[in-house]
Amino acid sequence: MTDDVFPDPATPFGQRVQQRLRDEHVIWLTTVGADGTPQPNPVWFVADQTTVIVYNRPDAHRLGHIRRNPRVTLNFDGDGRGGDIIVLSGRAEIAADQPLPHEFPLYLAKYQAAAEQISDNVEEFSAEYTVALRITVDRVRGF
Repeated sequence: MTDDVFPDPATPFGQRVQQRLRDEHVIWLTTVGADGTPQPNPVWFVADQTTVIVYNRPDAHRLGHIRRNPRVTLNFDGDGRGGDIIVLSGRAEIAADQPLPHEFPLYLAKYQAAAEQISDNVEEFSAEYTVALRITVDRVRGF
């Protein structure tokens, strides 16, 4: 995510984009399957000034999709009436240098309680969701 990609945070749309990236807990990650079919999946995520990070189980099919075609989209649910649409497009890569979820303060701040509900503790969650995707956003659209 670069400054020239994201809408001006002084505009209402730019404010909504930043607020949803910060506050939403689920975003839809769409990859492309081997047969060309879009494959949307709800995922947990964190965003900073340059990237979106998504953790995955090593057996997640989306990892194979990304190895074949790294182009992805991320989108938030709309408001149920066709409004509040935000779609981020970008390139995903497997980020071997990314710390595990329990070692990443931004991720812990957002998801620690939820991760502990899924697993007994955050370290167990991290042992299951070991593969980080780093998505570099190159386009934002919506209304």
